[in-house]
Amino acid sequence: MPSETGPVAQRFYSWRGADLLLDCHLQPGAKTLGFAGLQGERLKIRISAPPVDGKANALLIAFLAEQFGVRKNQVSLLSGELSRQKRLLVARPQQLPAELGIQPG
Repeated sequence: MPSETGPVAQRFYSWRGADLLLDCHLQPGAKTLGFAGLQGERLKIRISAPPVDGKANALLIAFLAEQFGVRKNQVSLLSGELSRQKRLLVARPQQLPAELGIQPG
């Protein structure tokens, strides 16, 4: 994750009460699974599943649920189902991955 500070580093997320909104850029079919810095103003996430039959979205939701310490049904895909550009909501995250630099809301 790039070591950006200030408002630029925070553009990929916002808080809606206790819920976290994430703007992501997905890289499906990657060799590894994980956060990969920023792509413009979005959090880049590498997903090893292919973008076929919702497999990449399902793995993305499972990955984010694990990273934020919530159940899969607490991660919702708000927009971008068929796009690499996605907006997701994490309901009441129990942990914040340190590498992302997300400040509690």
